[in-house]
Amino acid sequence: MDDSAGEKGSRGIQSVEVGGQLLLALAHHGRPMALKDLARDAGMAPAKAHPYLVSFGKLGLIEQDPATGRYGLGPLAMQLGLISLQQYDPVRLATPLIEELAQALGHTVAIAVWGDRGPTIVRVAEGPSPVHISMRHGTVMSLRATASGWLFAAHRPAAAVQEVLTHEPPDSPHFDEAAFAARLAEARQHGIGRAVDLSVPGVSALAAPVFDGTGAMVLAITVIGPTAALDTAWKGSVAQTLKRCAGDLSRRLGAAPA
Repeated sequence: MDDSAGEKGSRGIQSVEVGGQLLLALAHHGRPMALKDLARDAGMAPAKAHPYLVSFGKLGLIEQDPATGRYGLGPLAMQLGLISLQQYDPVRLATPLIEELAQALGHTVAIAVWGDRGPTIVRVAEGPSPVHISMRHGTVMSLRATASGWLFAAHRPAAAVQEVLTHEPPDSPHFDEAAFAARLAEARQHGIGRAVDLSVPGVSALAAPVFDGTGAMVLAITVIGPTAALDTAWKGSVAQTLKRCAGDLSRRLGAAPA
């Protein structure tokens, strides 16, 4: 068999890849840009960038504002983005990722989505050492006392969150609104939810949010494990791995880079 066939199959067209840096720069900034700024971010001279922009404009991938001269994504780019979003089901994309996370981290990993009664578990990947708590499909997680609950409460529309809270009794007689608000502030500040020995003594969890192209939180990826074995540090290895996975998935769903 001729090995060159495989090499040819993976060979790209360099000029397309070079010009693609301009599209990546526009997507990264999320707003129209002047030629000099766009060229700089794409790593090329303005004179080199301009012909690419002309060709992309003819295809509808970019368009130039006649008043400001700035370049932005064009109608074809928007159509491609919408088609891509329609093809991507967040849970379907996340399912194989949590299987990999469970094996890599050695802990149980779950996916929760927003349901009628609040955060609801829809997928569970058992780690090498399963945690013996109620984490079945369909389990509704408390907004007040779980890592995934705090994330949804921090990022979902306030009216939807309040509706669920009115039907959810406090999980602890010591619960108060100030403590709840502090948990939400932590989730927003660190980009992750953390529950240590809260709902179940000896069991802790970290959860990271996944966003779609509209900026809406669509699911939470949660790692659950024994407190003694789970690294719950805000900047620990588990938190960083979890945030990286959630960030990559968010970008696949069209979310702007953090």
